[in-house]
Amino acid sequence: MPQQKAIVLDDQAIRRALTRIAHEIIEKNKGIDNCILIGIRTRGIYLANRLAERIEQIEGAKIDVGEIDITLYRDDLTKKTENQEPFVKGSDVPKDINDQKVILVDDVLYTGRTVRAALDALIDIGRPSQIQLAVLVDRGHRELPIRADYVGKNIPTSSSEKIVVELKEVDENDQVSIFEN
Repeated sequence: MPQQKAIVLDDQAIRRALTRIAHEIIEKNKGIDNCILIGIRTRGIYLANRLAERIEQIEGAKIDVGEIDITLYRDDLTKKTENQEPFVKGSDVPKDINDQKVILVDDVLYTGRTVRAALDALIDIGRPSQIQLAVLVDRGHRELPIRADYVGKNIPTSSSEKIVVELKEVDENDQVSIFEN
């Protein structure tokens, strides 16, 4: 049974990190023209929605938000679904992403394989002018050459540790914890 070691981000720290990321997105893109946030299922969607709220408060303009389901693009799909069909929830991208700056949003960046699957899924939808990556937590241990453009918090971990992100929309609580396996 995994044992909780520490809470590394509480609700206020998550809120501050997302506000900072929102400012960084606006600054790097010189506003939000031709930008769209796309959350990776499941928690990335909620983080993308929260970022959109902050960006609207700062810029006074709405940014489009979409969601992408990477289930069928995972390179470990056969391992996870040997005895059952994969459960696909589908993607919902509200506008054409061709020639748009897409900011992919996820909760934790670890090996990079989830992001690679999301990139494949995005390219099947359209051809963005640019793809950027925003994550709440970067825990290291990359297996692919993928790096986030926006990071809420870098949390170096050992491979025996697990990062657990809880969000009110799913878990009724906002916090990020480290668990020891």
